[in-house]
Amino acid sequence: MESLFASIDYRDPLWIAVAFVFGFIAAQFALPPLVGFLLAGFALHALGAQGGAFLNEMADLGVTLLLFSIGLKLRPRELLKPEIWGVATAHMAIMTLLSGLVLMLLAGMDLRLFEGLSLSSTMLLGFALAFSSTVFAVKAIEDKSEIALRYARIAVGILIVQDVAAVTFIAASAAKVPSPWAALVIVLLLFTRPALRALLTRAGHGELQILFGLTLALGGAALFELVDMKGDLGALVLGALLAGHPKAGELFKALLSLKDLFLVGFFLSIGMAGVPDAAMLLVAVLMVASLPVKTGLYFWMLSRFRVRVRASALAAQSLSNFSEFGLIVAAIAAANGWLDSDWLVIMATAVALSFVASAAISANADRIYVAMRPRLQRFERKRRLAGDEAIDLGHGKCLIFGMGRVGAGAYDRLAADFGDAVIGVDVDPAVVAQHRRAGRRVEIGNLTSPDFWTRVDVSSAPFEWILLALPNARANVKAATFAREWGFRGRIAATTRYADEARELQAHGIDAAFNIYAEAGSGFAEHTKALFSAQADDQAPRPGD
Repeated sequence: MESLFASIDYRDPLWIAVAFVFGFIAAQFALPPLVGFLLAGFALHALGAQGGAFLNEMADLGVTLLLFSIGLKLRPRELLKPEIWGVATAHMAIMTLLSGLVLMLLAGMDLRLFEGLSLSSTMLLGFALAFSSTVFAVKAIEDKSEIALRYARIAVGILIVQDVAAVTFIAASAAKVPSPWAALVIVLLLFTRPALRALLTRAGHGELQILFGLTLALGGAALFELVDMKGDLGALVLGALLAGHPKAGELFKALLSLKDLFLVGFFLSIGMAGVPDAAMLLVAVLMVASLPVKTGLYFWMLSRFRVRVRASALAAQSLSNFSEFGLIVAAIAAANGWLDSDWLVIMATAVALSFVASAAISANADRIYVAMRPRLQRFERKRRLAGDEAIDLGHGKCLIFGMGRVGAGAYDRLAADFGDAVIGVDVDPAVVAQHRRAGRRVEIGNLTSPDFWTRVDVSSAPFEWILLALPNARANVKAATFAREWGFRGRIAATTRYADEARELQAHGIDAAFNIYAEAGSGFAEHTKALFSAQADDQAPRPGD
């Protein structure tokens, strides 16, 4: 860390300020800031600027934290599902071969940029193009509060499998022969797992937790370098030792901003490697034009693995871009002389353009799916994955969608009056299982999906009320809209956090909106009043005392 700050010169703050300006402009157009960081690098290179040791140190730290964060998400049980590892590996192999063959054909035409490409370099480029962006996809999914949905879990699982493949390449690219001590280090690390997990539990929720994660990421990298293994692999292994811990997700989020900050150096450095000329820009545009093939292959393969058509379409859409890991692969290849540096510039341009295209598609994903649903439905398989079967809600009075704390509280209050006539629905299987163990009647389903009501016979489920306790106002609006479109004629109430959201909900046909903060205050006061009144009654003198 000392060498990082010792390498700062007077230009470094200026380059970072330029990155902020370009990132801010990109964000105003609903694009990921990293698109702006790449463009900032292009602009600085065009002005004659050069990246120094500080930016290189930032880039290395960013990649190390990125791999540690991926390790935190490694859950073999999830990744071993056929629709995840099967699709990820087969898609990567097919896209690598397909892209490599196309590049070989172009190389045979003696076109500029393509001449001199060997079989190994075309396959390496195909490998880089096969990845989809973890940063972009997860950010887009989280912005829509859909991280718990099946399509999101499938997409993130595929991304993690791809990331593991990229990390394997990064480790192999170092061409290091591990020290004889390497095996001993790995075994000892496995024995430290209980202690590391106990430390994470005791580290709390603030700066100690962040410092603990940073220490493990950098310490793991340094330890692996010490025994002649790729340091980034050490960061991944240390993160994987904490995967599945109850606080692993919290640590991942805590490190997210720090990781993104240091990755600014990586994207700036890539952009400063060169500015695309007209020929490079044309090649990058052609690469982006090939994305429908990549997306279509994802959709077809997922549907063959019995994933519902909508989930297949949305997962494929989330993966319809090129990846920052593709840039890392290209950067390593260029540094080792396996690829001409022009291809690093082309890859950086293609990644930035793919984010622009993917952002536009992501913002209109539901509308695009509804318009294409009649054609896509032909790919639906009769046998479906567990959790995608027809939903039998039976007869009842009230449906509650979203069984978090608010939804569970509403369920318990209404169940006291109506018993089994109250049914909860949640998209997260773990949440559903938890409520079922507690004796609540809860089903798996996603009301924000236009396909939800196709799995329910509305006429056989004559409910009077729907209570929406979903994460945000946009989700509640989507849920109410789809419920009305599929024939629900009862009353709909929804939770909200802000007064302006309440007005928006009512404007979209929701009959009643309840501000959970205001209602929580009112409920707290009523509960306290009843409690104190009961205590006063208990303490009051009784006849004969």
